[in-house]
Amino acid sequence: QVQLVESGGGLVQPGGSLRLSCTTSIKFFDIFAMDWAWYRQAPGKQRELVALIYSRGATNYADSVKGRFTVSRNNDLYSVYLQMDSLKPEDTAVYYCYLDTHRGGYWGQGTQVTVSS
Repeated sequence: QVQLVESGGGLVQPGGSLRLSCTTSIKFFDIFAMDWAWYRQAPGKQRELVALIYSRGATNYADSVKGRFTVSRNNDLYSVYLQMDSLKPEDTAVYYCYLDTHRGGYWGQGTQVTVSS
């Protein structure tokens, strides 16, 4: 069974930084061909797409995080990362990683990010 294990969430002050990590439990031989994404869900709101990184490295970001968040991947480590800088209180949410294998999709368990003074 595929599991995505996330880490790196926590409490940070406005203007601070956090780095989220997500690793798959299965070492897919074709991980290089898969796409990763980060989503987030704030209390009372729908889950929203934060960032995408495609198999060849192209990226897309939600307008609300452009210039502040950076998504990256390491195929050798079967991992995706989300570097979050200049954090704002409105970034507070549970963050989920998502792996699109093109044969099916898998979600991480979620990690809480709280931005507060």
